[in-house]
Amino acid sequence: MNAPTRINSALNVRDQFPGIESWHYLDSAATAQKPQAVIDAIARAYGPDYATVHRGVYQRSSDMTGRYEAARAAAAKLIGGKADELIFTRGATEAINLVARSVPKDGRNRVLLSVLEHHSNIVPWQLAGYEMDAVPLTSDGRIDLDAAERMLTEQHRIVAFAHVSNVLGSVLDAKRAAEIAHSKGALLLLDGCQAVPRLPVDVAAIGCDFYAYSAHKLYGPTGIGCLWGRAELLAHMPPWQGGGAMIEKVTFEETTYLDPPARFEAGTPHIVGAVGLHAAVNWVEHLSPDAIHAHECALVAECRAALREIGGVTLYGPEDSAGIVSFNIDGVHPHDTATILDDCSVAVRAGHHCAQPLMRWLGVEATARASFAAHSDSSDIEALVRGIQQVKRIFG
Repeated sequence: MNAPTRINSALNVRDQFPGIESWHYLDSAATAQKPQAVIDAIARAYGPDYATVHRGVYQRSSDMTGRYEAARAAAAKLIGGKADELIFTRGATEAINLVARSVPKDGRNRVLLSVLEHHSNIVPWQLAGYEMDAVPLTSDGRIDLDAAERMLTEQHRIVAFAHVSNVLGSVLDAKRAAEIAHSKGALLLLDGCQAVPRLPVDVAAIGCDFYAYSAHKLYGPTGIGCLWGRAELLAHMPPWQGGGAMIEKVTFEETTYLDPPARFEAGTPHIVGAVGLHAAVNWVEHLSPDAIHAHECALVAECRAALREIGGVTLYGPEDSAGIVSFNIDGVHPHDTATILDDCSVAVRAGHHCAQPLMRWLGVEATARASFAAHSDSSDIEALVRGIQQVKRIFG
């Protein structure tokens, strides 16, 4: 077998991440490390720039309101949407809960999901009273859209799929998924948590109805995420939380609400989180999503080839997975694998990855997962290989 091509930090950004230094961080699918530009933007926003938004008439408040709304516009533009279609939430989990609770069911009480969904795209629908149907996967771990087309009925109000699997890295044919959903009058929500940091996204080209993603996986801060929705859908959705900032007029007899997106943003928002998200979007766009995607795809190919050479390692998911490689070492629990790798200065995730139905489909309790980022390079893969060899020596 030919040796894999070595990736020598083709994007040349490793030195911009003060949190990694010589550490081999391969857990970006859980949360991304932050470049210095994002850290600096957050520090300024909490320091000399800090003020509330939308309420103060003094200059600094007005300036911060401008930064907050500029962040909304940038977060929408990143995925091909418009500012008035983007709602800030506490994260993608809250975004999906918002849709589950606020979209009128119109007499249709079913949601079509897939076997590989994150729990955050399962539990909210259960809590909102939907009946579920789960689409099976193809043999290499992709959502089987042929099966989805057969399973979809006029009783399905929502189709909700992961754009990229957080375990397998498999990429959905999102445009076809939208066409299937709309063929029966259903709405398509895409969980974009793993997609937005890893590949270009254009909601208009896809034709989806809702798109959710989080900031902290996109090199931004925790505690803030985004829900994009088609304007005509948002206009007919009631608020799901009440409080300040989302009202038009309040009396003890009746309250009326502002137009979206303000209608869905009750209370003082995560102001600094929005500023940090904007810095992260700028950082990603400076590199370009296409370049990040190409970089991570090359690393996945190199990693899968290197792990396959070791022997006694089971790989999961398709060969062309996006930035994620899940694996198990024969006879070793993934938690033991991850613990020994930690001793080798390699950070991977181990467990069910909030995807227990997928673990049952794979026939395992858990996997180890290496996930790449813009700062990753071949040295991370070489450290991972050395660590796995150490695991095999200990358990051999």
